[in-house]
This record gives sequence, C-alpha cells and structure tokens, in this order.
Amino acid sequence: MIVVTGAAGFIGSNLVRGLNGRGQKDILAVDDLTEGDKFVNLVGGQIADYMDKDEFRQRLASGRLPSIQAILHQGACSDTTERNGKYMLDNNYRVTLEIFQYAQKHKIPLLYASSAAVYGAGPAYIEDLLYEAPLNVYGYSKFLFDQVLRRHLGELTAPVVGLRYFNVYGPNEQHKGRMASVAFHNMNQFRAEGHVRLFGGWDGYANGGQMRDFIHVDDVVGVNLHFLDHPEVSGIFNCGTGRAQPFNDVAATVVNTLRAASGHQAMSLSELVEQKLIRYIDFPDDLKGRYQSHTQADLTRLRAAGYDKEFKDVQTGVAEYVRALLKQGRI
Repeated sequence: MIVVTGAAGFIGSNLVRGLNGRGQKDILAVDDLTEGDKFVNLVGGQIADYMDKDEFRQRLASGRLPSIQAILHQGACSDTTERNGKYMLDNNYRVTLEIFQYAQKHKIPLLYASSAAVYGAGPAYIEDLLYEAPLNVYGYSKFLFDQVLRRHLGELTAPVVGLRYFNVYGPNEQHKGRMASVAFHNMNQFRAEGHVRLFGGWDGYANGGQMRDFIHVDDVVGVNLHFLDHPEVSGIFNCGTGRAQPFNDVAATVVNTLRAASGHQAMSLSELVEQKLIRYIDFPDDLKGRYQSHTQADLTRLRAAGYDKEFKDVQTGVAEYVRALLKQGRI
C-alpha cells in the first residue's frame, strides 16, 4: 500500500491519478475533509481506503498502520500569508517529523513536499543553506524540516526525498481560494470581468514583469514518480522548470486561449494591454518586503539525480490547463 497525505488536495490528488496510471490502486488517501467540497478531487482517482489526518497521526504514534510500501506526504497548510506560527509549525513541521520517524523506524521510503518559499527573496535558488532565508512562517516550517533531513542523510534506514515545489498550476486547485495559482485566478477574472489584473511595477520590475518559475502539476507528478522509482537517491531537490517567466506570459496565454475558444485571434501583450484586456494595479504595500519578485529553480541536483525530462513552458502548460477546464465546464 502507498500512502498519499493531502490526497484530496491539489498535488496529492494528481499524484493519486499518476499512481493509478501506473496500475497502482492500493492507495491509502489521508486528508482532512472538514471542507467537504474537496471530495471532488478524489472522485477521479482509485483508492483502497480513506483516513482522516488526525486518525492517521494517532496511528503513527501507536504504530497501528498497515504494511506500507511508500509514503508521499503532501498534506500541509500552504497559505503563505498564514501568521499563526503555532499552527503552522505543528501542521507542517511536527507532522512531517512524526511521519519521518515512523518511516525510518519501519524502513519505508518517504517523499515529502518542501517549498521554494525556503529561499525567500533569492536571488539564487540552489539547495544549500547559504541561499535559504524564508520570508514567512510557512517557508520557515518547510525550511525547519529540511534541516532535519540534512542532519540524518548519512544514517537513513530508507530513502527520503524533499521536493521544493515552485509555482505549481493545473487541475484540482479550485478549492485553494486565494492560494490557487495565478493562472486559475486569471481565468476566473477574465470570465467574470472581461479582463485580467496584474500587479504593477515594483522592485525593479515593469508592470506584470515580476517573474516566477511556473510548473505544471503533471511535471510535479513526473518528478515524484521518478524518485519513487529510484530508492537509491535521498536528499532535497528543486521541483521547478528552471525557467523564470513573467506574470504577463501567464495572463496573455490565459486571455488568448479563452479568446481562441470563442473564435478570436491571438493578440500580442501590447495589444492586450491597449485593449484593456490586461490591466495593472498598484503593488500592495503589505506585500513589499515579503514577496518573491523572481524565482527560478536551479536544476543541477535534479538533473544529476537522473531526471532528464523536459518541462512544459507557460505557453504550453497554461494553454492546456485552460482548455481542460473549458472542456470540463469548470470555467
């Protein structure tokens, strides 16, 4: 049996589908369905059992779990604006530590979700303490457990891999509210208001010019499955495309893909701005000093670990995402 925590969430539900695609259906899905609408993300996947996250945590402590082949730990509070440090460190750090200790005791491979938030403002995004300075307690909660893994790398009884996710987008993120991807928000804005709003210039960047490493969730699943297939590897690895692209690219791809679905021609960024289909708002004061204006994963270690597949760029991945949601009637 493979355990997927956060299985009703964005990345977790896509991992369940990825495992299903390989014929793996003996999956224990762990999550918190207090917000029951997340169940829709589980409908398209095949699982053997579901367990509430609190019960799972209790069973970890008591050792009352079935035989487990691997644990893919995706469950966490991913709200980067959450200020409750007590909650964040218990939910993100302490639970991960408990899973790690159980997995090591029972010699179970563990893959867990870290985050590019550990790097803070950058400018280098390399898996090394020298470049790590989180700007919020969410990033610190991920950073803290990464240090645990580093301390134990020389004495592991089973493989452990932490994946630092960059800006992930794709299907099954509709429950994430304000923490959903830029692409998702752009789609809904355009359908509701006929235009997309982006942050104006700040921190040396032009309007809409702040850049992130945007990665499609299918590529995230591919990286996870790679490490699941290579238990000889442990460590912390970036999970991004290695390509920074501006928010303008995301917005332009969203608008042009939606326009194409209505039979309209693609337009350049300048034309979209001129037609007020993309608009800029003042950069929020409360985000200044707490915002990553540029992220780009250094893929040196990921490539050295044998992952050689190419990643989708924004123009390809976001267009696929928009068309998929249109087909499903989700936007």
